[in-house]
Amino acid sequence: MRLGVMCSGNGTNFQNIVTNQLCNHHEVVLMIHNTKKCGAAARAAKYGIPHVRVAHKDEDQMIKLFEVYRVDLIILAGYMRVLKNPSAFPCPIINVHPSLLPKYKGLNVVERAMEAGEKVTGCTVHYVNEELDGGEIIMQGEVPILPDDDVESLTKAIQRKEYAILPAAIDSLK
Repeated sequence: MRLGVMCSGNGTNFQNIVTNQLCNHHEVVLMIHNTKKCGAAARAAKYGIPHVRVAHKDEDQMIKLFEVYRVDLIILAGYMRVLKNPSAFPCPIINVHPSLLPKYKGLNVVERAMEAGEKVTGCTVHYVNEELDGGEIIMQGEVPILPDDDVESLTKAIQRKEYAILPAAIDSLK
């Protein structure tokens, strides 16, 4: 399966996808990022993966690039923008979100789960559709909220769970 990945940040989930592709017969053929100082771009360069910065508003350019690279699946891995017209893209799009959807859609979800007194949170891999964090759920992973957790420690625990379930979710879509 030919994968396209979209990133905005440091790129740890991107790196995890690249590392896992070697074992699971996937190929990351393109990475699109929307920020000037995107750590994922440096990771893509390290692995020789084509990468390009595209403004988040230029979805037509993204669509053209994914078509040119014949991408079978698009993965939002820390892409911090909402796609306005996901159904126009040439293939399915999945996202990894740091909550157990349908709870806590959108931003600041770790803080919101803690403030609500949740005992468990986690992450969700889901299809992207026109509703924010509202697409069909592919896979979820639970993370307990420990008594001494703060936002930073809980965020790191959720990220570790993302590293496990995102490659598993991609594999399930073969």
